[in-house]
Amino acid sequence: MSTHPGPRARLAGGLLLWYAVLGGAIAWAVHLIAGWSVDELTCASGSERVGALPLRTAIGLAVVLPALATVGALLAAALLWRRTARTPQGVEPERRVGRSRMLAVVGIWLNLLFLTIIVLGGVALMVLPPCQR
Repeated sequence: MSTHPGPRARLAGGLLLWYAVLGGAIAWAVHLIAGWSVDELTCASGSERVGALPLRTAIGLAVVLPALATVGALLAAALLWRRTARTPQGVEPERRVGRSRMLAVVGIWLNLLFLTIIVLGGVALMVLPPCQR
């Protein structure tokens, strides 16, 4: 006898799966828009500050926050991968479970890729001098 989760559990599981797969990609897009545009727009205005923050601090936040979101998505994908591995011996898993497991593996690899891209983009933003003319 199998028990089916309720609609709230299915919604939470579905949202967690989407976050696990797409979280790194969205965080990378936020990193690109925030990091590079803050740098370019601040320098174009002739300033070294973004509001009350120094430019380097604002750029650092534009790197660290998306990286943390990507690490969260990576952990969610690993959690889903582990949870979908539990099937009794000799019992073939349902197709939905197999699909979820495959998406969790894709999420793990994508999040590792996007975390690497965010970190290397952050290194470029932090190493190259801002407002270089």
